[in-house]
Amino acid sequence: MQSSASSTVVDSRSVVTLLSRLRSVAGQADPLPLYAGLRELGEVVPAPWGGYLATGHRACDEVLRSPDWLALDHAWRARQSDDSRWSTPSSRELEQTLVALNPPEHTRVRRSVNTIFDRGTLEALRPKVRRVADTLIDTLIEQAGEGDADFAELVGEQLPVATVGHWLGVPPEDFDLLRALTHAQAYAQELLPVKRQLRAADEAIRGLREYFTTLVARRRAEPGDDVISGWLRAWDALEPDRDLADEQVYALAMFTVIASLETTSTLLSTMVWTLDRHPGQRTWLRAHPMALADAVEEVFRYDPPIAVTTRYAGRDLVLAGTAIARGEVVHTMLASANHDPSLTPDAHAFDVTRRARHISFGGGIHYCIGAGLARLEAGLLLEAMLRRLPALRVTAPPTWEPRLAFRRITAMRVSVR
Repeated sequence: MQSSASSTVVDSRSVVTLLSRLRSVAGQADPLPLYAGLRELGEVVPAPWGGYLATGHRACDEVLRSPDWLALDHAWRARQSDDSRWSTPSSRELEQTLVALNPPEHTRVRRSVNTIFDRGTLEALRPKVRRVADTLIDTLIEQAGEGDADFAELVGEQLPVATVGHWLGVPPEDFDLLRALTHAQAYAQELLPVKRQLRAADEAIRGLREYFTTLVARRRAEPGDDVISGWLRAWDALEPDRDLADEQVYALAMFTVIASLETTSTLLSTMVWTLDRHPGQRTWLRAHPMALADAVEEVFRYDPPIAVTTRYAGRDLVLAGTAIARGEVVHTMLASANHDPSLTPDAHAFDVTRRARHISFGGGIHYCIGAGLARLEAGLLLEAMLRRLPALRVTAPPTWEPRLAFRRITAMRVSVR
């Protein structure tokens, strides 16, 4: 089947202009008009570098849920040129993680970790998350004093790494290292990384491999009641080759950390920034604490930390009237889809009273395995802030990193009095 751009010719210069603006610091600070501009070009539009962008909710949801659309697995990456960004060491390393697996291998790995963040685990983590949130707020109050302090660094960045680090048995003195490595490796998953960023991702992934293979080897030598020891026992029952079992546990531990830290840290800062711009809704929430869960979902809908994910066509397909040839990629623009008026008529508005509908956690077999943990952390932190920081204000707009796929607030100063 011949690949077709779409039934309507799209000016590639318009796509390039919108994506260039979206990738800028200014575009990251105010992306909604740019998402709207992309949707106006079509629900599926050609990407300037090849492949397609799915901008609307129906198309994105179909790609995420249909088994005809596949994750960028080893087979797909092996077909790319040797000088492709998909051939870098960091990209190859990520082939082992859940996001780059398809059935039957994905089924096998996912089945082994389906209870990783089940209700029992989350309830066991709840007291720890609450204590850490309160401790971080204490630090924020102390650092801000009568002036201001960086919420992103003191709270947003710290809660996810403390939660997951404690759960995995990682020493607190290693938290800063893992944060730095996690942020750098994210470039391997970005939409348009430059060579400098890919080199940083390669270096970071080497650091992550060294750290987590050492941690797994230590648990193998001295098993206990911790999570990683439990994973080793589970994989020993599935995989007779100990080296392969250890490799699976390494990939799982590494992926759990990078998936939890990179996204949730930005989500927590985004939550504060969004509520700061809607003080009336923040006041309403303080009087209606039963609506906290809905408020968290609305933050996920309004400004998801992952704005873009990618799939490829497992066979010749038609998506929203556009012919997509087998092997071609479609980048699902999750953040744009969340603001599609066909999903939510007043999608441009932030409204904590609504029952938000969104695809921020993906869909189908690749639905985010850590969604429950992200909701737990955001909900407990929001409750603590509303209770303890009634005067919390953002004193200057946050600083955004110029990315497309993974949004990141690098700094956001707040006052507390």
